[in-house]
Amino acid sequence: MERIAIVSDIHGNMTAWEAVLNDIRSRGLKRIFCLGDLVGKGPDPVQVVDQVRETCEQVVRGNWDELVAVNRDNENFTWQADKLGQERLDYLANLPFSHQFELSGRTIRLVHASPQSVYHRVQPWDEMDKRIAMFDAPANEPELGQADIVGYGDVHNAYLQHLNRKVLFNVGSVGNPLDIPQASYCILEGESNGDINQAINIQFVRVPYDIEQEVQVAQQAGVPALELYIREIRTGVYRGLQEKSMTEE
Repeated sequence: MERIAIVSDIHGNMTAWEAVLNDIRSRGLKRIFCLGDLVGKGPDPVQVVDQVRETCEQVVRGNWDELVAVNRDNENFTWQADKLGQERLDYLANLPFSHQFELSGRTIRLVHASPQSVYHRVQPWDEMDKRIAMFDAPANEPELGQADIVGYGDVHNAYLQHLNRKVLFNVGSVGNPLDIPQASYCILEGESNGDINQAINIQFVRVPYDIEQEVQVAQQAGVPALELYIREIRTGVYRGLQEKSMTEE
């Protein structure tokens, strides 16, 4: 049986990433796929990028990876880029958009945000048509056709939904979870053959880590938007969602 750890949205949080890596290794998992946003927000983009390159078999490009690699109009992007250096920025800019493979007779596709774009955000509460479109082929690879199972990151909310006999799941975030303040990743298990009668399993894992240690690292590093970063990793709540909820009420 194939067993694959799927991680996403580390966001330069090395404290959380080390905790997740330790958990993955304790379970005997040898294969790790990463769904992007290695950098942004947190204080350790260099260490995270280097470790992801060393440990992850497949890595797809996230919106922060792309923005930090090419955009200099934002203090956070510039701060991250200056630390990373050109070789790492080139690596981030050239990451693939998606990764597709077969497991237990199902076509599985992994993207950062959606098949349309690394910036096209899909939440679990969005309208059905928007979620169903997640199974479509990537805009730049129409020949791939529809997938049976789609996994993604981006929204930092871990969930799984069955839609029209297909499965959509979000692995949550390692370094900046916005549901509960614990690192999140998934384990995908299945057979490498094409037999759809073989079992397949998606398991969600939450990993506690030393948040106050990460707060100290971020303070010492002087990351931009420091207070927002600290609030999010301590509470698991995005302020924008709070404000939206208050407005709707």
